[in-house]
Amino acid sequence: MYLVIFDCDGTLVDSQETILHGLAVGFEAVGLAPPSREAGLSIVGLSLEVAFRQLAEPGHHHLVPAMAEAYRQSKVARRLAGLDHDPLYPGAREALDTLSARDDVMLGIATGKALRGVRHMQQSHGLEGRFVTIQTADTAPSKPHPGMILQAMAETGAEPARTVMIGDTGFDMEMARAAGVAGLGVGWGYHPRARLAAAGAARILDRFDELVPALGEMLGWAGTEEQRELA
Repeated sequence: MYLVIFDCDGTLVDSQETILHGLAVGFEAVGLAPPSREAGLSIVGLSLEVAFRQLAEPGHHHLVPAMAEAYRQSKVARRLAGLDHDPLYPGAREALDTLSARDDVMLGIATGKALRGVRHMQQSHGLEGRFVTIQTADTAPSKPHPGMILQAMAETGAEPARTVMIGDTGFDMEMARAAGVAGLGVGWGYHPRARLAAAGAARILDRFDELVPALGEMLGWAGTEEQRELA
């Protein structure tokens, strides 16, 4: 069996506007000016407290718990109000459909989001039951620590050589490298291609329709059922 693990924000869904809004709420809650757009997007993928710590000046690190809590409360309130709908990237659903149809592939998620946020994303897009393992900031160290991937492999019994981590940030690629698995970068997210390459991406995709063929090449299987029967 193969294990294909997806990052969430910037890889499956475009959540940049809702993340930047949450960061602004967190900073404003303690009387600080929000970070720039570039700085805010640079920390996407990290667990919430780690992200705020990176963005805040050292003299403000004692405010990080309050900033993170304000972010969380804002997220909950906006979801209850029907806001914060993060769209899937073009081609994401089709790629997930194709991979889910294979009997030799298991799908997973490894994200700095809380599990509550992942569940909201699944419900919003009808993706319940697609992922056999979901690793979040609730139960693992922040990226780029390899814990999420290691836990996903332990849960599924997957081997490192048959596991791929797909993500849009250098944190994802560094996590993959630390876990001993291949890292596949996507160019439609929040970190520049140069950062993905420097962090160890084996390959960087430009569109979601390139994903299944790329996985086939990396893992040694064909991309469609018809191709598999001919292989």
